[in-house]
Amino acid sequence: MATSAQLPTQVSPPEFALSPALPHQIGGAEVWAFPVVADEAGPLLGPGAEEASEALGLDLLAALEASRATGRAGEVTTVPVAALPDDGVGLVLLVGVGEGSVTDFRRAGAALARATKDRASVVTSLAAIAPDDGLGAVVVGAMLASFGFHWRSEGPKEQPVARIVLAGVSDDGADDELARAIALGGAGWRSRTLATVPSNLKNPAWLAEQAVEVGELAGLEVTVWDEERLAAEGFGGILAVGGGSVSPPRLIRMDYTPRGAGKKIPTVVLVGKGITFDSGGLDIKPAESMLTMKRDMSGGAAVIATMAALRDVDCPVRVVGLVPAAENSVSGSSMRPGDVITHVGGRTSEVNNTDAEGRLVLADAMAYAVAEVKPAAIVDVATLTGAMKVALGQWTGGYFANHEALAEHVEAAAATSGESVWRMPLVADYEEKVSSRIADGDNAAGGAGAITAALFLQHFAGDVPWAHVDFASAAEAPADRHEWTAGPSGWGPRLLLTWLGSDDPLAGIA
Repeated sequence: MATSAQLPTQVSPPEFALSPALPHQIGGAEVWAFPVVADEAGPLLGPGAEEASEALGLDLLAALEASRATGRAGEVTTVPVAALPDDGVGLVLLVGVGEGSVTDFRRAGAALARATKDRASVVTSLAAIAPDDGLGAVVVGAMLASFGFHWRSEGPKEQPVARIVLAGVSDDGADDELARAIALGGAGWRSRTLATVPSNLKNPAWLAEQAVEVGELAGLEVTVWDEERLAAEGFGGILAVGGGSVSPPRLIRMDYTPRGAGKKIPTVVLVGKGITFDSGGLDIKPAESMLTMKRDMSGGAAVIATMAALRDVDCPVRVVGLVPAAENSVSGSSMRPGDVITHVGGRTSEVNNTDAEGRLVLADAMAYAVAEVKPAAIVDVATLTGAMKVALGQWTGGYFANHEALAEHVEAAAATSGESVWRMPLVADYEEKVSSRIADGDNAAGGAGAITAALFLQHFAGDVPWAHVDFASAAEAPADRHEWTAGPSGWGPRLLLTWLGSDDPLAGIA
């Protein structure tokens, strides 16, 4: 069983405040930060910089020239203040915002947060020139670039800046945009934390406990299936995958209902792969391939974090989140190559690779959703195949869809959220690869691995509009980059919340 030790107190994201005043009019900050716009004629300083130059006796334009700054998004020029003014400002940062796109402002927010770690406060006018959704992008970038996780006896090596004041911002909708951005950034933060927790603590039961705690805070109804109930109700895939571990599997269901919902409001089902550690089973992985497998439940983390924030983004439809959670381990009771398992609803799978376990647990959850929830749409998210990383590299998730309108929603949410996706084809000619001579399907089709995995899952979606997001390509950041921090990326909640928080997330579907 997992250790009962609890995690130490974790670092917290910055607090945010809005002010109509410009930085030089606000006292009490250690750092002033100003935007720098990339321009063909040379970098241009944003609002408040001229007044700050005068107040501090600095030539900020000369500082830009001396550092050969270009104003590209995320570029930071540091200007120390030799003589501290009465308000205590000791540093000026000039932060590039590129050409001023939402992505540029997200990256600028991330750069600002990294440059001000271990500081008490910073006042910035970055958002004063931001486009629509740019204020929120600054906040999301700053929150996620501040992320840290530690389990050190002496505490974290560094702390995020405690407070960021967004100066020069009018009241016109800014409070709502700030609240929404904090929800999006907080969901990414929660997802990263869950994925980063070591597997000697994080087993299926622990993950279910986190979902229950989240549900209590977010006003969700949460139901957890233990191994006895899973067996009684025919969840053969989840039981087979989890059968080799001393930590038994779980199925987590989280229900969100919008305020004032009537009976006719449609339902979306989110399914997230919850493999709390993946050894590969009897088809065991090489040692180096197991180093990141504590985060093989990143799809489940994305669903839990999304469910926690639905009310904060005013999601207008019912949402059911399903997380099939299991530990794929090695023992005398592990599933074997050649085994045949029976899923919810009766479809059978021949297990020809025990390391293709994610699709087996997702299949059970999807079949349950179709039979019992009867949703208008299903979206599953999973770190499913190494083939997706081969296809798309490090920063882009792949997705498949059997419904054009749902595909368009995924594309639009990706473009807005900053979590990039690329649509992959459901190649019908490859169906023969997922067939089995003795069962309904084969879990180890091989060849075009991301596509055949999607084809395997498609059988469990029935006639329901369905999208499958495979983000094995984007689940692990090798190094700090823009809003990403090294380690589990927490990918997924921003995309899902952007979609589900839109005015009509089921337009063209239901």
